[in-house]
Amino acid sequence: MERVTSYGDERPQWTPASRYRHALRLLTRRDLRVRYSTSVLGYFWSILDPLLMSAIYWFVFTQVFHRNADLEPYIVVLLTALLPWMWFTGAISDCTRAFLREAKLIRSTKIPRSIWVNRLVLSKGIEFLASLPVLALFAIFSGATVGPGLLLFPLAIVLQCVLTVGIGLIVAPLVVFFRDLERAVKLILRLAFYASPIVYGISDLSANYRSILSFNPLTGIFSLYRAGFFPEELDWFAVGMSALISVALLGIGVFVFSRLVRNVLKEI
Repeated sequence: MERVTSYGDERPQWTPASRYRHALRLLTRRDLRVRYSTSVLGYFWSILDPLLMSAIYWFVFTQVFHRNADLEPYIVVLLTALLPWMWFTGAISDCTRAFLREAKLIRSTKIPRSIWVNRLVLSKGIEFLASLPVLALFAIFSGATVGPGLLLFPLAIVLQCVLTVGIGLIVAPLVVFFRDLERAVKLILRLAFYASPIVYGISDLSANYRSILSFNPLTGIFSLYRAGFFPEELDWFAVGMSALISVALLGIGVFVFSRLVRNVLKEI
């Protein structure tokens, strides 16, 4: 007997890409919900850490050492780099535990395993976007001027996504086999904080140091974030290096991840 299917029983055809996006959306939503469901302050925890760090560095470099620099207001200088830095370091730190934290769930699902890295980058990225109103408020109350460079903000976000995903795809599987790498990543991130223009600007550096620092992919990215408030911070050479290095790391990450993911599933 032939089965008749009514129009109302028809289901949408899921493509691999649509399944991936749907699973990524669900996992990211779950991450954010679990992170803040038992928290009284909720959203404010995502901005409290960079705000406290900004307040400390602002006090040290303006009230104690009385820095001599052209970049003012300094609180905006700090926030335009500290907020994306928190996204970067938070995502990379979480990626070191991407496969170890939920090993049973990862083994039991058939979705592409790269989603366990991408959902961490996405959830931290959403927290970053949610913190941008804080930057806007400080810019308004401190009298910061806004220029056309603010249109480069989305480009900075795209480059940071590419860079963070690339590093995450490298780190996540390697930590499964080399557990000491988790501590090494924390140490490297600590060093990277001072090797990146966060508490200082590119324009504060001499030409030699500026050229060397351009090979740090975060330099060009932070340059784009600051361009809307401080045009002198925009360095297209650093931006170009950031784009090249970020794309290269993404390619390396995809290669390393695809080669190791089967062994990772056996190991966890």
